[in-house]
Amino acid sequence: MNIGDNIKRVRLAKNLSQKEVITTAKLDAAQYSRIENGKTDPSVNTLERIAKALGVSLADLFASTDELKEINSFDKSIMEKVSLMESLTKDEKHTIYTMLDAFVGKKKLKDALKNVLHDVK
Repeated sequence: MNIGDNIKRVRLAKNLSQKEVITTAKLDAAQYSRIENGKTDPSVNTLERIAKALGVSLADLFASTDELKEINSFDKSIMEKVSLMESLTKDEKHTIYTMLDAFVGKKKLKDALKNVLHDVK
C-alpha cells in the first residue's frame, strides 16, 4: 500500500472531497491528484500539510487498514469554516473572535451559576 492510497482512504473516511483537502492544505490540485494516485511521492512538508487538512497526525497517514478505522471524524463544515476564516480581514476576524469570547463567557457564567444554585440546595 502506498502513501497515496492511505491519504485517499483517510480523506474518504472523513467524508472530505479532494477540493476541501486541497483548499485547506493550500496545494495544487494536479499535485494532490498525483499524490493520491501514487504517481509522485510527497515531501514531508506536503505530508504535514495534508495531515493537518485531514485533521490527523502524520503517523495516521502511514497507518494500516485496521488502524485507519480508529481515526475520529471531524465535522467537515467546521474545517471548511476555519479554512475560510484565513481569508477574512483583520477586522472581520476580530469580530468573530469577539463573538466567540462572548459565547464562551456566557457558557462559563451559566455553568458557574448552575454550580452555585446546586450548592445552595
